[in-house]
Amino acid sequence: MSGTNAASGANGEAQTRVLIADDQEMVRTGFRLILGAQPDLEVVGEAADGAACVELARRLRPDVCLVDIRMPKLDGLEVTRALAGPGVSDPLRVVVVTTFDQDDYVHTALRNGACGFLLKDAATNLLIEAVRSAARGDALVSPAVTVRLLKHLAGQQPAPAAPSPLSERERDVTRLVAVGRTNQEICDELYLSLGTVKTHLANIKDKLGVRNRVEIAAWAWDTGTVRERQAPSA
Repeated sequence: MSGTNAASGANGEAQTRVLIADDQEMVRTGFRLILGAQPDLEVVGEAADGAACVELARRLRPDVCLVDIRMPKLDGLEVTRALAGPGVSDPLRVVVVTTFDQDDYVHTALRNGACGFLLKDAATNLLIEAVRSAARGDALVSPAVTVRLLKHLAGQQPAPAAPSPLSERERDVTRLVAVGRTNQEICDELYLSLGTVKTHLANIKDKLGVRNRVEIAAWAWDTGTVRERQAPSA
């Protein structure tokens, strides 16, 4: 896994190694300054186009790649597929940087293996947490991004003929993930402990054969699970 390449900071703790890819120098500089100011994050490379990003990522094996969608040579969709797609034997963790007018692009990025989505004008704390979440093997998607970018999947595919592999409680958790709820918010809405929610999420990922909560959300929208009822069961 890419996490094995983590460097050690001044305090001896492992640092998350980040690669930034964006064709705008000002954006790369801003991200580098924000991330580099964190003691647990280290920017190990920058790329101004998609081809350079793929080459650097394969050579440096960063823990997280922060990739803009619109770049020359290779766009962020192709970069994501090259680094994290279904055919990649040792995928890297890719967080896609997008804007609100790129819904279809982000849908494709999701299918190509992206583990998180970040708005280009996101607050500093969200940028930092998105990188940290990806490094942990999780995914951070703000509720606004989740609902807008995944809701358009609703109705595009029919519900599966086979019964769902999930239990009723797991479906409740899945529906809340699909509308952007955090683990703590799921705890509060379903009156569950944090440990129980994490166990449900692990079981859901195992049963669905997905890697993170972004893919759980996509499954929920694809199959119509998110629309089954207005509120989770008690």
